[in-house]
Amino acid sequence: MNPDEFMTISSDGSGIDVWEGASGTRDLSAVILTVDLHKRDTEIKILLGCTEDEIQNILMFHNQNDMRSLLIRKPKEQT
Repeated sequence: MNPDEFMTISSDGSGIDVWEGASGTRDLSAVILTVDLHKRDTEIKILLGCTEDEIQNILMFHNQNDMRSLLIRKPKEQT
């Protein structure tokens, strides 16, 4: 599982990281907001088609060393 960069541009002109899960769909699963205290940088990560295990692994990846992150899940659709 590696982040793929799409043609989406963030406010600093860089691409926004998109994690594609194993499900094969591109449905929005969640968004992760990251702060890198060492680089003094913030980023948005978009998670598409990710399982719960994949979401947790990505979240742990973005909570290492000088990096902290916040997970924002897609709201469940109301019926």
